[in-house]
Amino acid sequence: MKIWPGNPYPLGATYDGGGTNFALFSEVADRVELCLFDDDGTETRVDLPEREALVWHGYLPRVVPGQRYGYRVHGPYDPSQGLRSNPSKLLLDPYAKAIEGHNEWSNALFSYHFGDPSQLNDQDSAPFAMRSVVVNPWFDWGNDRPLRIPWHQTVIYEAHVKGMTARNPKIPDDVRGTYSGLAHPAMIMHFKELGVTAVELMPVHQFVHDSGLIERGLTNYWGYNTIGFFAPHNDYSSFGGRGGQVQEFKAMVKALHAAGIEVILDVVYNHTAEGNHMGPTLSFRGIDNPAYYRLVDDDKQFYYDTTGTGNSLNVRHHESLRLIMDSLRYWVTEMHVDGFRFDLASALAREFHEVDRLAAFFDLVNQDPVVSQVKLIAEPWDVGDGGYQVGGFPPLWTEWNGKYRDSVRDFWRGEPSSLGEFASRFTGSSDLYEIDGRRPIASINFVTAHDGFTLNDLVSYNEKHNDANGEENRDGESHNRSWNGGVEGPTEDLEILKLRERQKRNFLATLLLSQGVPMVAHGDELSRTQQGNNNVYAQDSELSWIDWEDARHHDVLTLFTQRLTKLRADHPIFRRRRFFTGDPAGDNKIPDIAWLRRDGEPMTSEDWNEQSGMTMTVFLNGEGIPEQDALGEPIVDSSFLVLFNPLGDPVAFTVPPRSYGRGWETVVDTADPLLANRKRTVRAGGNIEVGGHTMVVLKNR
Repeated sequence: MKIWPGNPYPLGATYDGGGTNFALFSEVADRVELCLFDDDGTETRVDLPEREALVWHGYLPRVVPGQRYGYRVHGPYDPSQGLRSNPSKLLLDPYAKAIEGHNEWSNALFSYHFGDPSQLNDQDSAPFAMRSVVVNPWFDWGNDRPLRIPWHQTVIYEAHVKGMTARNPKIPDDVRGTYSGLAHPAMIMHFKELGVTAVELMPVHQFVHDSGLIERGLTNYWGYNTIGFFAPHNDYSSFGGRGGQVQEFKAMVKALHAAGIEVILDVVYNHTAEGNHMGPTLSFRGIDNPAYYRLVDDDKQFYYDTTGTGNSLNVRHHESLRLIMDSLRYWVTEMHVDGFRFDLASALAREFHEVDRLAAFFDLVNQDPVVSQVKLIAEPWDVGDGGYQVGGFPPLWTEWNGKYRDSVRDFWRGEPSSLGEFASRFTGSSDLYEIDGRRPIASINFVTAHDGFTLNDLVSYNEKHNDANGEENRDGESHNRSWNGGVEGPTEDLEILKLRERQKRNFLATLLLSQGVPMVAHGDELSRTQQGNNNVYAQDSELSWIDWEDARHHDVLTLFTQRLTKLRADHPIFRRRRFFTGDPAGDNKIPDIAWLRRDGEPMTSEDWNEQSGMTMTVFLNGEGIPEQDALGEPIVDSSFLVLFNPLGDPVAFTVPPRSYGRGWETVVDTADPLLANRKRTVRAGGNIEVGGHTMVVLKNR
């Protein structure tokens, strides 16, 4: 097979209509073989003839989309020096746009013998390995354009492609659990009715199912085990192999965009699926181990690990940084996604050992004309020393606010804690973000996420119940800040069930009416349960999928959530772009925010420090919004009172005097979710009873 010189850029396999250019970076290689596979598995090897700027490249005419391929890299094998070339291992292209198949776990995938790790294993891994696939780069996007929904108008819905759709009876069987299923009109209607503006997809980069999980009859359900940073995960495709997953993913994005919904990807650039020094050789390790991975300085056979997965990507090396940035740009420009949530983002800031907000990765993102313009969300921690960095990321970034989650959970379970912290979280966490010029939108607020209890389980279990994971309940977080209401797990006690439903509504109402950007975990609005399992990372089963039939019994919670997102969308007071200042505003010179006791009087320093007095009223002044609309006109809204009673008994609240507002009507009552009994009104200075464990929102009439 004659191969032409081709070009060193772009990296990966690039089809141009007449053939395909192949380009692979490797500084350590002495020789690189391109391996092409026929339908029957027959392998044809061709040496890449050129090496330019550390990139091996060549062009093959008449190689078209659907062609399966891989690489064999010849070079030094000396693990003590961090060198792990082994041409007996078929390697995935780090820039593969599609990947076919799954690993069939065998000793052949490892560069050492299980019986003697000191001996090089030269068994051919090709019969057991995944294949890279040449893809068709063309797609009819029509009029699709970035939606650019402003952060302050954003409501995020964290979703799992399969978990959302696997049991939805409105979706045809052949597309359940796939990209097409997520784009089905039934799903889009649910998102639209719920008021969602962005779907944040759990990992859809091609990932690997760990051998240890496979042996236990489990899989890597969550997907935080990436091996292909450019390839949509093939298990979620109804199109089968040969690169069809790329077209299907694009069609999903196009359909969601047409409905006004953005697509954000949960991405894992901190590590790969190759694990530690005892892991398999699947791609990066065999191509250029020291370029792609951080190695321990004293002994380079070991990997520096701040992710808890065995390795960390080497963000100190130009090639790893190029890989990350090329991947991010590809997903924006070619796949049309609208943003990214970075798993364990602190690991990307570790150029040496400490987390550094001025690290090269953040500099590259900040100056990149493509990536800097999309939504960027950090999970602001990793498992290394000093890794918890909530509030510590640069101004361009937003952050999952773990402190918001903890404070709100503690407040509603009646845990004595600082009212001041809860107040700060409810109003956008200015203590975390204002100091460096960021605004409330820097705080991605959440009460639940994929990692931990669902909302239903948060109010139903005091302890985790992870026995199904096969780890003797040792996995998962043990301190969940949860409260079961008196009975662990399912119960037929009507009073406890009523309390639990009210608590769910308290959490959702607090979340969706807080300043910042709310994120709802998939299925929480449907009372999804995982039966107390707070770590379903390996549970690709009905335990983790949404039960849409059962969800019909929780339509009140769904309708209540819809009413909250509409209230938020209709009233800019709940989504301010700047922090409250406490300064007077409007004709009555009332502060833009006021904190009041249950008797309607302003809270004192003693009130803030009183641990047992957890009730309070928050006044939000609709005339105190400092922003202007798109035409430069002042934004004026209704004023609101938010009454919090996390105590078990009803409490009589006194509404503040007439200077705050003449009269008020109830628009939210978590004890009466659909306001079916009566839409209560109260005059200035009057009293209103707020039930135990209840939140009430009053609107100025």
